[in-house]
Amino acid sequence: MYEGLLAETVQIVGHRGDQILAYLARPLGAGPFPGVIVVHHMPGWDDATKEITRRFAAKGYVAICPHLHHRDAPGETPDEAAAASRANGGVPDERFLGDADGAMRYVRSLTYSNRKVGMIGYCSGGRQAFLAACNLDLDAAIDCYGGWVAAPPPQQLSLTMQPILDKAAHLRCPVLGLFGAEDSNPSPAEVSEIAEVLRKLNKVHQFHTYQGAGHGFFSPDRPSYRVEAAKDGWARIDDWFGRYLT
Repeated sequence: MYEGLLAETVQIVGHRGDQILAYLARPLGAGPFPGVIVVHHMPGWDDATKEITRRFAAKGYVAICPHLHHRDAPGETPDEAAAASRANGGVPDERFLGDADGAMRYVRSLTYSNRKVGMIGYCSGGRQAFLAACNLDLDAAIDCYGGWVAAPPPQQLSLTMQPILDKAAHLRCPVLGLFGAEDSNPSPAEVSEIAEVLRKLNKVHQFHTYQGAGHGFFSPDRPSYRVEAAKDGWARIDDWFGRYLT
């Protein structure tokens, strides 16, 4: 069977009508294909995140990763833009939601889209995926070790973001959470707190914590990478999106 991909940088309409960059990867063919929004981690719109976007395309999804730091340092490298974003206090929640909504609308407008869209995020992107699931009409969401959902960031980081667990009552779609037992952000206690809130609210969710893994266990280019946890995590991701998006 023929397999082919197209990956390219595109422009989408984000928050308040701003034009921002996004990385789009899709299978070649008529479709229809489900969509996935990939939310990059705090280090930025980097090669590792674009590789994740291409992986989803290889699995049969139209995947898009919006450049959330685009405004902080236009034309600069992902590292420079990420540093500028941190210096500015991080991506404001309202701006993120506007950009995420733009990415969602872009994917659903494509002639080869099946109109179903999920979201996955890593690190700060995991928190943002949870936030989007409480505010946007997604069909499924995945939070990979997203910090600051239940607890605020340390003051020394000078980030403006705040906990968002109080928004869980508005959760609009099923959420999968993948976490490391050795992570401190979020800690296992915070993960348990989030799960308990979702359970009491009767929200569809599934959380899994990996022993021997900490923050960033999905990242093959970092010392934090844990092969077995990442393999199992990807299997759960494929099952979750396959269940709700296809």
